[in-house]
Amino acid sequence: MTDVSVAKSAAEPVARSGLIERLRWLVEWKWTQRLIAAIICINAVTLGLETSEVAMAAAGDVLIAIDRTILLVFVVELVAKLLVYRLAFFRSGWNIFDFIIVGISLAPASGNLSILRALRILRVLRLLSVVPQMRKVVEALLTAIPGMMSIVAVLFLVFYVSSVLATKLFGTHPDPNMQEWFGSIGASMYSLFQIMTLESWSMGIVRPTMEIFPWSWVFFVPFIILTSFAVLNLFIAIIVNAMQSQHETEQVEQTETVRSAAFERSEAVAEQLAALRGEVADLRRHLTDRERT
Repeated sequence: MTDVSVAKSAAEPVARSGLIERLRWLVEWKWTQRLIAAIICINAVTLGLETSEVAMAAAGDVLIAIDRTILLVFVVELVAKLLVYRLAFFRSGWNIFDFIIVGISLAPASGNLSILRALRILRVLRLLSVVPQMRKVVEALLTAIPGMMSIVAVLFLVFYVSSVLATKLFGTHPDPNMQEWFGSIGASMYSLFQIMTLESWSMGIVRPTMEIFPWSWVFFVPFIILTSFAVLNLFIAIIVNAMQSQHETEQVEQTETVRSAAFERSEAVAEQLAALRGEVADLRRHLTDRERT
């Protein structure tokens, strides 16, 4: 093997590494992320226009061409990320989320799979992974899920007990409304859910019930206070607490990053000072030797 071939074979990995680093810089560049976010917004508009018969009649071919071009951009972006991160690409939940969304868009949308054509609107959800502020909100919600599950369990227990009581108290009356609203545990749960959301609860359910059972307010008022004004507000409290904890964690990480950077700079300065002191000591010894001679 000649020296030229050896030099070429050694230079190929270096060139490939340099190309990957340039591609990494392009993928992670903030303006690339902003461009992808803008393209997602444009795609959301075009997908909405495709639901209009007037828009499709006027510019249907253009909208379809734009949609395919945007899909091509998403595919190129994913391929670039796979080249840059390789297997590490799948270690990020957001990358897997983008991969699934784009994969659904690439699936054939004909025959039994025609429903996948409607699922193209899921591409808009990629804004959650592209926009950092949205990503923080979703991460906070995911962090709050364990605490929220405890509240869901408490809420379900309250609903079940209240539904059994409502069925026994009101569902035994022969009135058609009572049978429709509280004739079974399932019907009672649905009616109580409507009452909890305060959707037409007074004139729709509670007051007609009070005409038959005047004392029924003793049941409904505590139920509304317990579910609407207490338990549901705990969801908000947990989500706010999760977002606050995430914000504090980010601040701690930023502080640690600044400290590590400052420590590295101080170490570099210390090394430079040590080298400078050594040079000064060598210079002094050299001058002393010259004076002696």
